[in-house]
Amino acid sequence: MFLKDTNSGSLVKVVDVNQLFIPTTEAVEAQLQAGQNEQPTRSFEKQSLVFPSGEKLPQCWVDPNYRSDLPAQPQAS
Repeated sequence: MFLKDTNSGSLVKVVDVNQLFIPTTEAVEAQLQAGQNEQPTRSFEKQSLVFPSGEKLPQCWVDPNYRSDLPAQPQAS
């Protein structure tokens, strides 16, 4: 999966997309997409990654407490 690093504005190729889906994981291993040669894998903070369109990553991918922010659901009687 390709994402954009907001620090450099460059695309990065995420090596293990499963790391993206774990909200307690703060960084993912990815390769910067620059030049014709394959770049070495390095760590990128998930907070600095967005989709190529500029859309932020889903909150459930980056915030381990995202469910605690939801309002209480009414109890069915």
